[in-house]
Amino acid sequence: MFNSPDWLFSMFAFLGFLCCMIPLPWHLEAWNTGTCLYMIWTGLSCLIQFINSIVWRSNVINWAPVWCDISTKFMIGASVAIPACSLCINRRLYHIASVSSVTKTRAQKRRDIMTDLAIGIGIPVLEMILQYTVQGHRFNIFEEIGCYPATFNTPAAYVLVFAWPMVIGCFSAYYCVRTIIELAQRRAQFMEFLAMNKNLSSSRYFRLMGLAGIEMLCTIPLGAYVLYLNATSQPVYPYISWENVHSDFSRVEQFPSVLWRMSGPTVLSIELSRWLLVICAFVFFAFFGFADEARKNYRLAYVSVAKRVGLSTAGTISSWSTGSKSEMAYNSHSGTMPVFVSQRTEQKRDSLTSFTTDLSIGEFNIAFNDTKEIPYSPTETAVGSMSKDSLPCTPVDGQAMPIPDVPTLAKPYPAALDINSVPRLVADAPESLRNSVDIV
Repeated sequence: MFNSPDWLFSMFAFLGFLCCMIPLPWHLEAWNTGTCLYMIWTGLSCLIQFINSIVWRSNVINWAPVWCDISTKFMIGASVAIPACSLCINRRLYHIASVSSVTKTRAQKRRDIMTDLAIGIGIPVLEMILQYTVQGHRFNIFEEIGCYPATFNTPAAYVLVFAWPMVIGCFSAYYCVRTIIELAQRRAQFMEFLAMNKNLSSSRYFRLMGLAGIEMLCTIPLGAYVLYLNATSQPVYPYISWENVHSDFSRVEQFPSVLWRMSGPTVLSIELSRWLLVICAFVFFAFFGFADEARKNYRLAYVSVAKRVGLSTAGTISSWSTGSKSEMAYNSHSGTMPVFVSQRTEQKRDSLTSFTTDLSIGEFNIAFNDTKEIPYSPTETAVGSMSKDSLPCTPVDGQAMPIPDVPTLAKPYPAALDINSVPRLVADAPESLRNSVDIV
């Protein structure tokens, strides 16, 4: 792995960044501060290593001094921040397992978040400040690696910088052991708490515990091994004074790969410091990248992208339906919301309308009479209607009989029909002496 091509590390570093940043939005909804801080520190560290491996692939030129100042300080903080985030997770899991009440007040929740922020951000920032005490010069540049922190190898550096990850790992181990004991003693109360907490399920709890446990098991041995490498790979100088440590502080030391790869402990120390960040990212993704909430968000992201590029999402949408009695119809061309179409077959539809992509009136389940309207004719009479032919020709008692209006049709035609303008034949029949109107 340490002799692998440069492009291989660049690829895995960028994938590690994606593995941490993609699940971040839905983890923020759960307000798990330790997990979110772990993702941010690890993801940004992978991104920095990716950029460094690209810019300084085959050179040691000081292209971006300000970038190196910021990135080296961030790397110092990240070496402590990842174990500190593991401590936050283990501490939270312990409080969940040993909780005496299933509910928490808003003030208690706020206090827990502030404590996690103090551990996950405050301790790394303090580490960045303390590292300046033993910072021999501005920074180093290693070919194929990029910017690298410059820490003067003195006994004070072991107390202020090198030993912090192992000490934090010991506190994480304490909380991890206490969590296992509490789970064995308060199983029923623990399950009651998980039932009341909508943001934390038993599956997510044990995945968090597995992540924190692996981080704890790896932090202590690796921290001890880093102490050993720093003590044996180069001589340990005594700490004389502040002026001695920071003399010629603005210099930048540059190391071509043919020089720094000649020392086995140096190669192991440098390569291990950057590959461990990528491993931490993939360990996190192994625990949370294939969970139920992750697959749900992947599906939503796929549907959103597919709609933008015009791909069909019918199979994905149908897999979410729960199987109701009515049938769900979705118009992918017009982009409308799904509507429920009744399965009745009482109404007729034209054969051509079934091939159109536009929504028809029938798809909205609005009841319309599908019978065809018969044009009005003055020579025909129908049930419930009247015509002038059905009236007597001569009115009774010499009084004019009013002719009723033409009945209003269901759908009026554009041109009005004048019944007096239509020619008709009058039969030679005797005049009627009836005094009533016949309605057929």
